[in-house]
Amino acid sequence: MSTSPALVCLGEPLIEFNRPREGDGRTWLQGFGGDSQNVAIAAARQGAAAGYLTSLGQDWMGDAFLELWQSEGVDASRVSRHPSAPTGVSFVTHSAAGHKFDYLRKNSAASLMTPDGLPKDYIAGARFFHLSAIGQAISDSARQTCEAAIAIARSAGVKVSYDTNLRLRLWELDTARRTIDATLARCDVALPSLDDSQQLTGLSEPDAIADHYLKLGAPLVALKMAAAGALIATPQKRFRLAAPRVVAVDATGAGDTFDGAFLTRLMAGDDLETAGRYANVAAALSTRGYGAVTPIPRAAEVLAELARG
Repeated sequence: MSTSPALVCLGEPLIEFNRPREGDGRTWLQGFGGDSQNVAIAAARQGAAAGYLTSLGQDWMGDAFLELWQSEGVDASRVSRHPSAPTGVSFVTHSAAGHKFDYLRKNSAASLMTPDGLPKDYIAGARFFHLSAIGQAISDSARQTCEAAIAIARSAGVKVSYDTNLRLRLWELDTARRTIDATLARCDVALPSLDDSQQLTGLSEPDAIADHYLKLGAPLVALKMAAAGALIATPQKRFRLAAPRVVAVDATGAGDTFDGAFLTRLMAGDDLETAGRYANVAAALSTRGYGAVTPIPRAAEVLAELARG
């Protein structure tokens, strides 16, 4: 019997400092971020067994993440600690244009991960393996680690889910486009966002973007469209889901919340429309507070909102 959790995520966690719009400009809320670890926590809060693969620094930030994952029920038994490299940091600021990220992540512990450090049995024992383009972009060795992990998952029959999260501060658009397209061809669940996809594909319409990703070989596309909801597409069918109306203050981590909730409900046996509707609500609820992790709702909150219609 496998000792792996159902969902295994790989990537870089980031200690988050978030400055609220209504603050005095000097107040920063310390929290936790990093897209793939947000997915693991979102899944755990919906009731899934989730685990995380990364490398942390031997610093207070690494200690804080281990404490967080223990409290959230995210398995960190295969997380490594780098003897000298630090844990990465992100800063989130807000304006009328939305939220903006700045980073201290060069030569972070996670960016120095190598394929040799991957626990093959842990990945091979999962039902889903999740990663994002950010994990591929932070360094060459991290990209190679992501590629090796995908190969392990595919050879073991583990479904691969992939978020196209685009950070042009990390790599050039042409490099990002080539890497992301190649990865989408090897995944089972594509989880792109509309704004990223418009830059990556040069297309503007959601249906055209979904068609593009389906033609690359992804059998299931869940296109996240922020306040416009989501488009779920397969080669056989597609449908749109409207986003619930909420008083949103910070969209940091909303897409990651969608990912974790969607994968959780797929693993629970929901059909695509039911899983998509649940994930849509979870993502919307996560925008009501500041930070990537703190506002992620738990299953009871999502179910209550769904019951309200």
